[in-house]
Formats: sequence, structure tokens, C-alpha cells
Amino acid sequence: MGTPIDICGSDACGPDACGPDARFSELRTARHANGGTARLRTQELQMNAIDGKLRSILGKWLFRLLRAALLSYLLLVVLLMIFLENYLIYPGSRRRGGDWDPPGLAYEEVRFASADGTRLYGWYLEHPDPRAQVLVCYGNGDNVASIASYLGGLRDRLQISVLAFDYRGYGRSAGRPHEVGVLSDAHAAQQFLSQRAECDVTDVVLLGRSLGGAVAVDLAVRNGARALILERTFTSLPDVAARQFPWLPVRWLLKTRYHSLEKIKDYRGPLLQCHGTVDEVVPFEFGRRLFDASDATPKQFVSMPGVGHNDPPTVAYHRALEAFFDQICDRSDAAVPSADESVQQPSPIDR
Repeated sequence: MGTPIDICGSDACGPDACGPDARFSELRTARHANGGTARLRTQELQMNAIDGKLRSILGKWLFRLLRAALLSYLLLVVLLMIFLENYLIYPGSRRRGGDWDPPGLAYEEVRFASADGTRLYGWYLEHPDPRAQVLVCYGNGDNVASIASYLGGLRDRLQISVLAFDYRGYGRSAGRPHEVGVLSDAHAAQQFLSQRAECDVTDVVLLGRSLGGAVAVDLAVRNGARALILERTFTSLPDVAARQFPWLPVRWLLKTRYHSLEKIKDYRGPLLQCHGTVDEVVPFEFGRRLFDASDATPKQFVSMPGVGHNDPPTVAYHRALEAFFDQICDRSDAAVPSADESVQQPSPIDR
């Protein structure tokens, strides 16, 4: 028998190292190795599938959680707006402060009823020789006692008789404030003043400050007025709220509107309006937009540079106010006000 052929070509191979049995063993080993790799790949695919399902499930739960949180937030906002709207809009209704017996101020305490029977309280400051009867509608943080010096200054400086009243829920008036009720209260006050002064309703001059400006606009449009004076008032309450709370859907949620921008278009009488250029509560642009929307004749807008919402008005406004009353009271020396006026210096006192 001949010598076996070494097909491996290696001297290290023995007689059986590269034989048929050896090759079969290598093939079997390779087959097992390939089978293991396939199993690993199958397991990897299965793990990937499980991981994908977990990610999908977690994603769905996360989405549902975020959606639930958003809906809860919106529900909370809606509930807060429903239950706290009047609380936020009428802060003065929770205050009874002010000087209820101011020294040196002569006034008459008056009481009358609103249309729904709500009892209202006010002060009538009568001038012995009045040029006009003026109804004052104050801002949402005041009452008649808190503006006592302002009322006295109006009467004495302008030679006018003045009625200021507390909205329902304010000062010494009964009830709770809301838009329909407050507007009804103002209507009752205008009627009361016309009877007390024995003049026509349309002879009453309306003066509104801030929220009271919206009340005065409503009265002027509904009942007419001898003249309309607006101090630091707004286009609408949702406009103000949206500027102060831009992250809340207040335009959708607010029931209280006081939409003066729409109403003032129907007023045609004399108009005097003032606004501070740095008003942090009612932006200056709101006052200007309201003025521009009016077709009143004559009308005048007084810009007050550097004046905030609660700062004293400027000397320019006081002068414009005096000239305005001279004009509407048909004084022979009355100066016709310009369409727009502003002076830098502030007044030393808010009277």
C-alpha cells in the first residue's frame, strides 16, 4: 500500500488530520456555528420587535398622560375663570377703605335703587351755582370715599355739581357686582341725578375713569349725555385681560366684556379723553384706538407723557378739562380745544 497523500500541505497534519472524518467534523462544526448565528439573529429581531412594542406602548401612554394634563389644565383655567372672574375684575368690592367722613368736604349722602331693587349709595357734592351736573363713574378699585378729594377738586375747580355712586357690592351699596348689574346701577344713578338736579338726562355730563369709562360710554350711547369725559379707559375688557395674561384663552372664557370700542361708534356728542403713555394696566394704544373709533364732535385726546395708570394727571389735562367745560357750558371766552395735546409736566396733586 502506498503512502497517504498530504493534501493539507502542512507538516503538522497527521495521517488522520485531513481525512474524510476530519472534513465532516469541520462541516458539522460550521453548521452548528451558522445555526447559532441564525438563532442570535432571530433573538435579536425578537428583542427589537419587543422593544418597538414597548416604545409604542410607552409613547401612547405618554401622549395620553400629556393630553390628560393639558385637558386638566384647561379645565382648571375654565373653573378659575368661572368662579374667580368677578373676584379679579371687581377688587374694590372687597374693600371698604377710604375716608367716609372727610374733613372740610360738604356732601349729601344719597340712596336710590337699581332696576332690580338693589340699594345703592352715593355722595352728591352740590355747587351753589353749578355750570353743569356731572356723574362720576370710578375705576374698579375705588369707592366714593377713596376718591373724596378728587370729587371735591372737581366741584370747586370746575364750578360743577357732582354725583358719585358705589356700584353694587362696592362701598355701602348692596349686592354683588357683575356687568349687567353695574351698567344698570349707572343708569339708575343718571336718572337719580337728573331728578335731583331737575334737569334732563341728556344734560348730565358723564365722567368715567378706567373701568368707569366703559360704564360712561354705555350710558352715553344708551341715554345720551351733554358730554363724555374718559380717563385712562380701554377698548374692551378682554383686550386688557389678553395683554396681561397672554398664556390664557381669556377672550373665549370671559363673560364680562365692557366692549366700549363697538359702543362708542354710536356716540356723537362732545368727547374729552386722556391717557398716560406708560400706563401699565390699560396700555396707551387701547385708549388711542377707542378715541380714533369715535365720531364724536368735537373731540380731543390728551396724551400724558410718563404717566402710569394710577399716577396724577398732567397740568395739560387739567387745562384741557377746564377748557372743555368752558366750551360745553357756552362760555363766551371758551377756547376750542385742539384735537390732540400733550405737556410733559405732571400735576402736583390729583384733584
